[in-house]
Amino acid sequence: MDLPVYEVFAIKYAHREARRPEHFIGGDPHDTPMPMDYFVWLIRNEEHLILVDTGFSRETALRRNRTSLRTPLEGLALLGVGVEQIREVVITHLHYDHVGTFDDFPHAQFHLQDDEMSYATGRHMRHARFSHAYEIEDVVGMVRLVYKDRVTFHNGDADIAPGISVHRIGGHTAGLQSVRVMTRRGWLVLASDASHYYEHMETARCFPTTFHLGDMVEGYDILRRLAQSPLHIIPGHDPLVMQRYPAVSSELEGIAVRLDVDPKQ
Repeated sequence: MDLPVYEVFAIKYAHREARRPEHFIGGDPHDTPMPMDYFVWLIRNEEHLILVDTGFSRETALRRNRTSLRTPLEGLALLGVGVEQIREVVITHLHYDHVGTFDDFPHAQFHLQDDEMSYATGRHMRHARFSHAYEIEDVVGMVRLVYKDRVTFHNGDADIAPGISVHRIGGHTAGLQSVRVMTRRGWLVLASDASHYYEHMETARCFPTTFHLGDMVEGYDILRRLAQSPLHIIPGHDPLVMQRYPAVSSELEGIAVRLDVDPKQ
């Protein structure tokens, strides 16, 4: 059976300056700049429209010393997408920069891994090493949505639409999931924080905020198996994504890029 194909967009909503030693377990001998971009991702065709992650608010940006450029909802509006169109949202994990502003999407059903909810509400959150990347109100807010039947849970791999599936990777958090999408150029994988930067999966190094090192390193192999090729894997925070893929339009240069087309030569 032929699968439908989708357009896929990365929308940049925030930024922070950082240096290489901050992004690798064990640091890095090269103390040079390595900035971080923050994205949400949009998947759509004529039948389906799915948002992947919901970013963070301006208030959270101020508190955590991040540069907020626009809210995710404002970024979506630049692509002509209104809040009433967002009916399905994949939350890759419950860290502050992936589930914040969830309440801006009152019509949405949220897709989450069982393991992620268990992790974010369980014993490991006693430890700042794991809990520092969570915002309590985001986690509690998602629990409230469970009681309103607005969270669809998955236990591992699952299809959420024809040609779109989620895959539990773990590593960075206990229940992190990546998203696989059929596009005109083949299977594309939105890794999210299964690999923050291209360099992590290319060199088998790990980001310091990691729950399970073994799962993270094994996860790089899972990403490669799921994707059409390594060039079809999109990391979660790498500014190179904005350089490697074409802007949606000249007006959206530096704001939104197309991931379902071939990267620039």
